[in-house]
Formats: sequence, structure tokens, C-alpha cells
Amino acid sequence: MGTNRIYPLIAKEGWPFLFAGLFVSAVSTYYQLSVSLPFWIFFLFMVQFFRDPARNIPKGKNIVTSAADGRVIAIEKILDPYQKKQAIKVSVFMNVFNVHSNKIPISGQIVGKFYYPGKFLNASLSKASLENERCAVIIKTENKEVITCVQIAGLIARRILCYSEINDKVRIGERYGFIRFGSRVDLYLPLNASVKVILGQNVKNTETVIATF
Repeated sequence: MGTNRIYPLIAKEGWPFLFAGLFVSAVSTYYQLSVSLPFWIFFLFMVQFFRDPARNIPKGKNIVTSAADGRVIAIEKILDPYQKKQAIKVSVFMNVFNVHSNKIPISGQIVGKFYYPGKFLNASLSKASLENERCAVIIKTENKEVITCVQIAGLIARRILCYSEINDKVRIGERYGFIRFGSRVDLYLPLNASVKVILGQNVKNTETVIATF
């Protein structure tokens, strides 16, 4: 396996929350130790939520890796609403205990980006794919394969961060976004893709191979 470049142990999106949590916890401890426990629990929760461990990239050509940590909740043939063609959709649901840093699933170039404001339904519901707030990027590989990767907000998630822009060249395993506090990521794959995961499987961003061509 190749090694992904090292990321900070804590995602940059979490530093404001961690500094605030640490400050409040320390102050409450100083003034009244007995009431500080809930603040320290909240601080530790923030640490685990915003963790961003380095991941190993599997060797091999024409592989698609998971863009998110979580559980596979859907594998189905369906219309890709962004490319307007039939595709295989693989959805990964992230709960609040999963790593929420999102990674590029395949090397290529960003040829499309779409953002839609929307609802904040439970992200495990199928209708969340089209009704919730979401941000999609379309990636075209050197072999002309095209996939769509969609970050979807959830019931608690209220902030989607996507740092990739149209024409950016991206590499598999590269950090490209973050979703705060629980949500899902949908991958729309070409019909010639061979899916390597099953429903209910727990996956990790970058390390788990979702499909091959």
C-alpha cells in the first residue's frame, strides 16, 4: 500500500471548537470542579469527532476508494442526477463517531461542481440524496471514466465544506472536504464498475476499495 501524506491528527475545521471547549472546561474546573465534568466530556467528544488520521492508499489501477468513513447503506442502479445518466450509487452513512474528513475517491480532474441548499432530513433516508443540502463534484480520470461524489448534510450536520473546484487536478486519498456532525456521501459510478462492498459493511475513507473498473 502507498502511504497518504500525513494530515494533522485533528482536522483544521475542529480547532475553533477545541479551543473553545478547552477554555470553558479549564475555567469551569478552576472555579468549581464539580460542574466541570460535562464540559470535559464535550471537549473529548470534539477531539474524537474532529480526528483526521493518515490513511494507507491501496495499490492498483482503476480503483475507487471510499470518500468517507461509515456504513454502506445503499447499493443500487439509479439515475445520476448530476450527469443525467444511469449509474451505480453506493452510499455511505456517517454517524457522529465516524471520521468526517472526506477524501478524493479516484485520481483525475474536477470537471463539474454543484451545490444545492436543501433540507436536513435524517441522512440515512433515501430521499436525503435529493432533498437535503448537498455538494457534488464530478471527477474525470485519465482513462475517461467519470464518477460523481456527493457530500450530503444530515439531521444534525449543518455545514458542508468542499475545497475542490472545477479544473482542479486531484489525487486519490487527497483531503477535499469535511461535513460537520453526521451525514452521508453518495458515489455514482459508471455501469461498468464492479462494486466490492456489501450493504451494512463498515468502510474507511481512502483505505476501503468501493469498486474497480
